[in-house]
Parts: sequence; C-alpha cells; structure tokens
Amino acid sequence: MDVFTKAVAIASLTVLTALPASADELVHMAPPGALADLPFSEAVIYDDFIFLSGQLGVDPATGKLVDGGVGPETRQTMENIQATLARAGATMNDVLKCTVFMADIDEWAAMNAEYIKFFDKKPARSALGTAGGIALDARTEIECLAAAPDTDED
Repeated sequence: MDVFTKAVAIASLTVLTALPASADELVHMAPPGALADLPFSEAVIYDDFIFLSGQLGVDPATGKLVDGGVGPETRQTMENIQATLARAGATMNDVLKCTVFMADIDEWAAMNAEYIKFFDKKPARSALGTAGGIALDARTEIECLAAAPDTDED
C-alpha cells in the first residue's frame, strides 16, 4: 500500500480541529501535523452546510480497515461519519444527502442493512459501483452533505 493511500485513510478519520465562529465563515477541517498537507479536508463547513469527504470503514484506534467485509465496513464508515458530524455539532438527522461508492454493487443489500440503521430521517442518496476500486481495497466509501448547526446568537 502506498503512502498516499495510507494518508488518505488516516485523514478520513482525523478529529476536526475547529468549528466555525459564524454560519458565513468558511472553515476547512484539516487534520493536524503532517497530514495537514494532504490535498483535501476531512470536512468543510460553509454557510449552512457541512461537506464531508468520503469516509472508509477504518477503525480510528488502529488506522486500519475493519475486518469482515462490506457489512462491518459500512457500520464503521457510518460511525466515522457520525463522529465527524458530532465534532461539528451536527447529528445524523442533519444529513441531507450521501453518495455511496461500492467496490461491488452486488453487495448493495449488505451495505443497506447497516446504512439504514443510522438514520431516523432518510437523506437523499446516490450509490454506484466503482470500476477501479476504492482506497485501501475497501468495499465501500461514503461521503455526505449535512446541514450545519445554527451558530448565530440572536
């Protein structure tokens, strides 16, 4: 596995380091240290939105993809998304849309079985199979767009 692929996986799990002072502030949630030089942010908060980069089913404690295939990977991916949103002051009910990338679209049912457990309100979603694979040979990658919490003090 090359250094860039490892860095991408680790960056997708890095704790957000700042929250916006106001809803109109553009905040790039970059990981600290050496990973800050990666060509993307873990999340960006702008105006009323939180744009999350794609998340993998990587265990934050080990930095490695969880074992067990698409089901456990999807569960871990969703836990990672949930944790990122929580650090930004949002919840899964704030998610507006997700895009699911799958290494094998035939694993749709197993991915859905875990994905749906994380939502009381179902967001809009697109899902597609990938021809070239996913970083770390993951079975799925999920990116989301969420509504940012109202931070205006009226």
